[in-house]
Amino acid sequence: MTTRAVPTFRIDPAFEREQVESLRQMRASRSPQLVHDRLADLERAARDGSNLMPPILDAARTYATVGEMSDVLREVFGEYRER
Repeated sequence: MTTRAVPTFRIDPAFEREQVESLRQMRASRSPQLVHDRLADLERAARDGSNLMPPILDAARTYATVGEMSDVLREVFGEYRER
């Protein structure tokens, strides 16, 4: 069996800068209290075993990032580590 090298995906640095700036502007324009409240709702649902989709969608509607939501879920559930 022959293995082939898979080319590394590279992002144009200018595009990366644009995306970082866009994220910075989005975070500056959202309501920090509303984001905090929706992430707290997500944490409560994760801890009590409720359906996570409604609080995930509510958090997304307040412009909580995937990273912020993932951090909440990692805090509750932990992170898988292969042994």
